[in-house]
Amino acid sequence: MQSFDTSPHDTQPSEPETLVPVCPVDALPQGTLRRLTLSNGSELALYNIDGEYYATDNICPHRGAALSDGAVIGHTVECSLHGWQFDVRTGECLTVTEKIKTFGVRVIDGMIFVVG
Repeated sequence: MQSFDTSPHDTQPSEPETLVPVCPVDALPQGTLRRLTLSNGSELALYNIDGEYYATDNICPHRGAALSDGAVIGHTVECSLHGWQFDVRTGECLTVTEKIKTFGVRVIDGMIFVVG
């Protein structure tokens, strides 16, 4: 019996990912985070959690503190100013109903790239 794909298809070509190189893998040891400023002025926090890489906005929406100055416990970053906590995988705030933007991260040939 032959099967057919009946799911709707997007007829628009997908846009290629823009990969922004940010640092070598060796520059971000497991369990650490660092602040990045992209060429467009965006400030991100980049995390290495158990060998997986994540990127979020670096600014806490509460009072503008740098999340890269905070503590990371598991997949949660805690703002050093007032303790708001965010899941770095989703951007969801675990403290209130705010959210921060997350970015895709790729590792290619020992270099970490952020999808921009």
